[in-house]
Amino acid sequence: MRAGLHTITDRQFDRVVESAVVPVLVEFWKPGCGHCRALAAELEQVQEELGPSLLVLTMNVEDNPQIPAELEITSLPALAFYRNGHFQKFFGGVGKRDEIVKQVKRELSMMAVEDPARGAQRQN
Repeated sequence: MRAGLHTITDRQFDRVVESAVVPVLVEFWKPGCGHCRALAAELEQVQEELGPSLLVLTMNVEDNPQIPAELEITSLPALAFYRNGHFQKFFGGVGKRDEIVKQVKRELSMMAVEDPARGAQRQN
């Protein structure tokens, strides 16, 4: 387990992500990847800052190849954002806490204008 972040396996993935009551951000990484280590440190700060509004998980792709293969992840580290149990997007070009928080907050603000029961925009 990486310090401060929750580790997830292929076997747990669907159950944990689908049952999460908040959006989920998953870092896909592998041992020996310097950029992955650096991103993990930034993600710890993201988790501290956003607290209960976001669940940050990490997955070692060497030990858990199924989910990364399904997502067709070809480079590491990779950040995948999920809401309501469904994949939404990859966050690209991020590496620093500020940029990650900015992208997460953008996604959270988009959620605020949607009807979570239907996933459609409200017609007011």
